[in-house]
Amino acid sequence: MMAGKPELSLKIKDKAAGLGFDLCGIVSVRPLHEHREEIGKWLEKGYHAGMTYMSRHYEKRIDPSLLVPGARSLIVVAMNYYHEYNPEDDKPVFSKYALGQDYHKVLKDRLYSLLDFIRGKIPGTEGRTFVDTAPVLEKAWAAKAGLGWIGRNSMLINRDKGSYIFLGVLLINAPLEYDRHSLKDYCGSCRKCIDACPTGAIMENRMIDSNKCLSYLTIENKGKIPQEYAEKTGNRIFGCDICQEVCPWNNKVKETTIKEFDPLPEILNYTTEQWRNISEEEYHSIFKDSAVLRAGYRGFMRNLISG
Repeated sequence: MMAGKPELSLKIKDKAAGLGFDLCGIVSVRPLHEHREEIGKWLEKGYHAGMTYMSRHYEKRIDPSLLVPGARSLIVVAMNYYHEYNPEDDKPVFSKYALGQDYHKVLKDRLYSLLDFIRGKIPGTEGRTFVDTAPVLEKAWAAKAGLGWIGRNSMLINRDKGSYIFLGVLLINAPLEYDRHSLKDYCGSCRKCIDACPTGAIMENRMIDSNKCLSYLTIENKGKIPQEYAEKTGNRIFGCDICQEVCPWNNKVKETTIKEFDPLPEILNYTTEQWRNISEEEYHSIFKDSAVLRAGYRGFMRNLISG
């Protein structure tokens, strides 16, 4: 733990809270050698499916100092995105993370503000922000910073906030006081997520086989959805929350207060027929600031037909 910086670390956490982040932890930058074998096995088994980018920049995933030369501190934040969202049986279902504006921009804007705050306290600070778009092991770092544990469904779970949380990372070249937590797993013997997954994508060893995962198949997947899995998508046309919906740690989560995550009116009101008749231009207009653009128009229409 760095001496002489505890006050600044507390101010950074207070600022993060003021920016809308629900959790914030600070850890020292180091290589995560303990995750090397796990990632290697996941890639070796082909569980990354068509996400070939996951096999690139392998060393950077292990050692974040390769992303920011001279990096000393890693600040990891979490933001609740949960909304009560229970569409009628005949309506298409979107993953809760995609109901509102694209989380990448929402979190990054706030992380840039946090970086500016730190620069005001430590002139000359250099850093980079990361929100699920670079080779950073956000969940592993969040666990090390005491924000939660990585559950059987591979999601980061916090005892108070559950797992409906976005993660962001700020990597800087300045030393701070660091959090030290003993990592504790509160999944216990529960296996509700494993049993509930309709395609068996959640392995007993806590790995996710993306080839079977409905989130991958309806978002990242650019080809046809195999018939054996297409039959199990139901009305889900973008992502899947089943493993989170059955998790006991999400039973008492509260709705987010971040206005940008309020559901788009079209998601709440459009019927299946309306979605099936939207043009590519309409698709881009509706989802111009949404993560749903990730699927692309063709993928989105494919999902509507597959279910």
